[in-house]
Amino acid sequence: MADTADTRTPAEIEADIRRRREVLAETLDEIGVRVHPKTIVGDAKAKVVSNIDHTLGRAYVQVNRVVSDVRAQFVDEDGAPRLERVVPVALVAVGLVGLLALGARRRRD
Repeated sequence: MADTADTRTPAEIEADIRRRREVLAETLDEIGVRVHPKTIVGDAKAKVVSNIDHTLGRAYVQVNRVVSDVRAQFVDEDGAPRLERVVPVALVAVGLVGLLALGARRRRD
C-alpha cells in the first residue's frame, strides 16, 4: 500500500488551497471571457478579415504579375515603348471607341 501520509502543516494546506482557488478563479475568468458572445464574434470577425487580407494579397500579387507581363509586351528593357506593338493596339482601341460612339449615336436617333 502506498504511503499517503501528508507531512504538511494545516497552515501549508490552507495556503495551497488558497493558491488553488486563485488559480481556478483566474481560469474561470479566462473561460468566461473566451466563451462570451462578443469575444466569439470578435474572433470570427478577425478570422474573416485575416482570410480576406490573405485573399486580397494573393490577388494583388497576381494582378501585379499580369501587369508586369503586359508591360513587358509594350516596353523594352530600357523603358522605351515598343512602337511595333503600341501602334496596332492604339489603332484597335480607337476603332473600338469609334464603333461604340457610332452605336450610341444610332440609338439616340
